[in-house]
Amino acid sequence: MLGSSYTSYLQEHHWAGACFLVCKFFHDTAGQERYRTITTAYYRGAMGFILMYDITNEESFNAVQDWSTQIKTYSWDNAQVLLVGNKCDMEDERVVSSERGRQLADHLGFEFFEASAKDNINVKQTFERLVDVICEKMSESLDTADPAVTGAKQGPQLTDQQAPPHQDCAC
Repeated sequence: MLGSSYTSYLQEHHWAGACFLVCKFFHDTAGQERYRTITTAYYRGAMGFILMYDITNEESFNAVQDWSTQIKTYSWDNAQVLLVGNKCDMEDERVVSSERGRQLADHLGFEFFEASAKDNINVKQTFERLVDVICEKMSESLDTADPAVTGAKQGPQLTDQQAPPHQDCAC
């Protein structure tokens, strides 16, 4: 990758029996050091991260710990992180085992996936899982929030009950 890229889109997401319109923003710097100073600005409002390394590159894997520290330092306390080993289609060139990736994810408290962007393996599942864990964390936060302590109004609750049909939703 020669520079950073930015993508955003809206997508329907079904969770806990309800339909949500999710706005997804993606900032991809490919871990390049020259973007480290601007990435901290992106961390502040992010609710989730996909921290990706190349399974054929030991240096890429070794950088995960540092990027994890950056995320924990500059992001929201409840930001969710998935660790993804990319290029699982290149098994013959693998230098980082699935087990090492899984152990690091466990150590850091992240969920773990292996994927291949080239062969479209686990790509959609990874993004969908990130949205799911963000929704789960938001639901927990809403359920445990005490308006008397936080001074905030109680927001809408995410429930397992089916929402009434809405004319604008194509679910």
